[in-house]
Amino acid sequence: MKKLIGSKSSLLIGIAIFFAIFSISNSCTKTNMSDGGGPGPTGGPSGKNVVSVNRGGFDPAIITVVAGDTVTWTSKDGNTQSVTSDSGFFNGIISSSETYSYKFSIVGTYQYFSRINPNLTGKVVVN
Repeated sequence: MKKLIGSKSSLLIGIAIFFAIFSISNSCTKTNMSDGGGPGPTGGPSGKNVVSVNRGGFDPAIITVVAGDTVTWTSKDGNTQSVTSDSGFFNGIISSSETYSYKFSIVGTYQYFSRINPNLTGKVVVN
């Protein structure tokens, strides 16, 4: 009887972990932008909640959004960079022809960096 109960508990825990990982991965998107194909002046996205990435860093280094907003990072200098949260919530690799987007649904402060150039750091504040 105890083995049966333990097996059911393990199965439920496994299912819960699967759905948690699935929901996190579905909140991330990676989009290829063709040259001149996007709305921005350089072919990438423009407007609110956009962070440019180049060798000099993330611009802006600190961005404030509200829960439910999506932040889009776009490379501006032709070098590949990553956008990796310190806590592991998001992680994306972008080159000059790509963007990486993440929808922030939980209020908090998210520190991030580039795994390719760890001196590049930034912060997303979600209200």
